Amino acid sequence: MRRGVDRQVAGGFITPRTLAAALAMTRPAPNRLFLGLQLGLGGLLLQPFAWLQSVFWGRALKRLELPDDPVIVIGHWRSGTTYLHQLMAADSGAATARNALTVAPQVSLLLKPWIITVLNRLMTATRPIDAVPWSALDPQEDEIGLARLTLDTNMAGVAFPQDYLRHFHRCVLSTTRDFQRQLLHFVRLTWAHDGEGKRHLLIKNPTHTARVTLLLDLFPKARFVLMKREPVDAVRSLTLVKQKLADLIGLQPAPDQQRQVEETAMAHRLLLEAFEAARPQIPAGQLVEVNYDELVDSPMNTVERIYRELSIEGWDQACDAVQARVERAQTYNPSQVLLEPKAEKRLQELMAPTNALTTD
Repeated sequence: MRRGVDRQVAGGFITPRTLAAALAMTRPAPNRLFLGLQLGLGGLLLQPFAWLQSVFWGRALKRLELPDDPVIVIGHWRSGTTYLHQLMAADSGAATARNALTVAPQVSLLLKPWIITVLNRLMTATRPIDAVPWSALDPQEDEIGLARLTLDTNMAGVAFPQDYLRHFHRCVLSTTRDFQRQLLHFVRLTWAHDGEGKRHLLIKNPTHTARVTLLLDLFPKARFVLMKREPVDAVRSLTLVKQKLADLIGLQPAPDQQRQVEETAMAHRLLLEAFEAARPQIPAGQLVEVNYDELVDSPMNTVERIYRELSIEGWDQACDAVQARVERAQTYNPSQVLLEPKAEKRLQELMAPTNALTTD
């Protein structure tokens, strides 16, 4: 039961429009059809409520004034973005996407109290991919919610892991008008869902590492926090996470680990190249870079530095809550990250020229 709920939180309640687009582009494997039905049925059942939310909230959302200087946490997956997001979201002045929003953004405003109650009762205490604690109101990355609204996200490559690089080129290195519309809509949903009485908007999305130009077009004063980690460690960890996600919500069987390593290493390089190409567009004072080890070893000093260098207001009010989240995180015992021997050998071969701390 709880695993089924976790599956829905990770990838369920897809809108009928998104589901139809997915099926038109790629057919699920025969042995994953029932899973596809599970993930899509919830969205069909919620569609009447989605129409009601559009009626009640549509005009108000379009008129909603958003902060023009959101704080955006970027960096390659498995580089500490989740931990930093959790710490910064502990600030009561920060509005951010939370599980209660991303699980079904199309009804998140209309059914907010009900969603929070149900998720807190039925979700497991930790994420199924890495045992990180989570709950209905824990922060979540934008891409998870956007995947419900459009096929044009990185999550398409998670749902269809045999076509991962195809979707990476289509949805990460490139963009579509539909994605741009849905991104702005989702940010408005985030502010409406969590922004009452808040001082600033906090966004975390590793995929946004390749979308700096788009984000600056939408938010010229956007402030970026770039997480950095040893490439070999980030790629190794993401390879295993992708294997677990394929089992949890994949509509195709996962590739073997060696192929996963090769594709993940290539995507890692392309993501960072896209960021470096856009780096000169970021105005002075709107980018802070943080090393993974720095965050793990000295979280309070690191977050305080981010607040100071990006001129985020409210550190004196936020520090106690951030400290409490740091103490909560001390109970987390990460599992050892081990690949199969052939996959590890291939990883070392691929990453040897770049196996040094970079913007990832």
